Amino acid sequence: MAHAKFQVEIVTPEGEVFNEEVEMVSTRTSLGVIGILANHAPVLARLEPTELRLYRSETEIVRLAQSEGYLRVGGNHAMLLVEDARRPDQLDVATLRERLADAERELHDAGEDTERRRVATQDQKRWRTFLRIAEAQ
Repeated sequence: MAHAKFQVEIVTPEGEVFNEEVEMVSTRTSLGVIGILANHAPVLARLEPTELRLYRSETEIVRLAQSEGYLRVGGNHAMLLVEDARRPDQLDVATLRERLADAERELHDAGEDTERRRVATQDQKRWRTFLRIAEAQ
């Protein structure tokens, strides 16, 4: 059964990654997984790293490795402002393993520096998620 479509934009610091109409968005917020359909109630949420799924139809799904960021839904439009969003085939397992190891070292070396620990923990979570997505393809 087809659903009504709505506009979805995904923007990173490097620019727009996606701007199309879809039937549904599935992502993860700090409170858990959320599915968004057309005419969804307004939402403002903090996004967590996950595999973002954009359903053009029931059978055509765009999958992206999504980093942390923000989601805004309103007026039959969704905008995801994220640090990074990449197709799984754009992810390099070796590079992701290096970035994860760097983040883990930084977390270990951060000591009592709470901001350094926060950033290292965030990076660790992002690279662990991206690596899981890359290895699953």
